[in-house]
Amino acid sequence: MAERRNQRSGKDRSSADKFQKTVASKGKRKIRARRQRDESIWFGLGTFGMVGWSVAIPAVIGIALGAWIDYKRPSPFSWTLMLLFGGVVLGCFNAWYWVSREREKIEQDEEGLEDE
Repeated sequence: MAERRNQRSGKDRSSADKFQKTVASKGKRKIRARRQRDESIWFGLGTFGMVGWSVAIPAVIGIALGAWIDYKRPSPFSWTLMLLFGGVVLGCFNAWYWVSREREKIEQDEEGLEDE
């Protein structure tokens, strides 16, 4: 009978520890969310703008360079279209790199909060 009580108290402690960790983790997330509430809107708009510009600028540069080459040296194929495509591809890789870097920062911040 005493063994059953010890087993139950061990299970109760284990579940209590899990409960405390869960509550602490949720509390830390809530505090962090309150601190970053005002920043989240601007951060989101900034991210949206950064991704858009990182694709648009290389595309426009490709168009300008291609149009200049087509004007100076006419050829049977369009340098404007080829460099537009190259600019878009380059811009997409640039945006992917920037977004993945920001995602890693966010994941590291979340891991840091969970470790505390």
